[in-house]
Amino acid sequence: MPQNIYDDPDFFRGYMDLRENESGLNAVLEEPAVYGLLPPLAGLDVLDLGCGFGRFAAYCLANGAASVHGVDLSENMLAEARRRVADPRACFTRQALEELDVPANSADLVTASLCLHYLRDLAPLVEKVAAALRPGGTFVFSVEHPMCTASYRQQWVRDADCRPQHWPVDNYRMESIRATSWFVDGVLKYHRTTETYVNTLLDAGLTLRRLLEPEPTSAAIAARPDLAEQRRRPPFLVLAVDQRG
Repeated sequence: MPQNIYDDPDFFRGYMDLRENESGLNAVLEEPAVYGLLPPLAGLDVLDLGCGFGRFAAYCLANGAASVHGVDLSENMLAEARRRVADPRACFTRQALEELDVPANSADLVTASLCLHYLRDLAPLVEKVAAALRPGGTFVFSVEHPMCTASYRQQWVRDADCRPQHWPVDNYRMESIRATSWFVDGVLKYHRTTETYVNTLLDAGLTLRRLLEPEPTSAAIAARPDLAEQRRRPPFLVLAVDQRG
């Protein structure tokens, strides 16, 4: 059964507080990396998987996209997206990514921000994305980096003064479910290797264009010294692939 953790009221409240205050890593690391891999958006039909509360949809429309179709399983997220993005070029659909149903050759750009690590099976979704992309179209997505998801611990090992000593990387080749605590207990994610992410894309006939492991800039660390930890291991993996023309 698809996981719908974002409709847990405690999780949703914690997540929205994080995003409203931009106290997480999305704004400083993940979003700039994703946005830097996008093609020019003017005139494009965009499919946004795991669209959340519509932030990316609004960005696309502000930059001239012809349309944005946001897909998410969470009723909470979709309600926020519809409230925040009141534009006739946007539509938002409740649908599990495991059951994605979109027309072939219907999108110039497909995006998926930090949601594919919630899927048990990646290949079926990637094959549907490949079919939905028009020739020359682009798929850009981000996931938690496999170095972060590999260990069942998934947290810094700290000394007696709570200073981070190292991030454990273990069980890297054991691609399976990981249960973590993030706002609430029992959040389920699926660990897979970087090799699996890349080869799944290639097996679907897509062409790899760029792979990023974004890190904070020196200016960002000067403003937020806590970000220095994020240079010790990459928190995100961002990939851009193209549909052959």
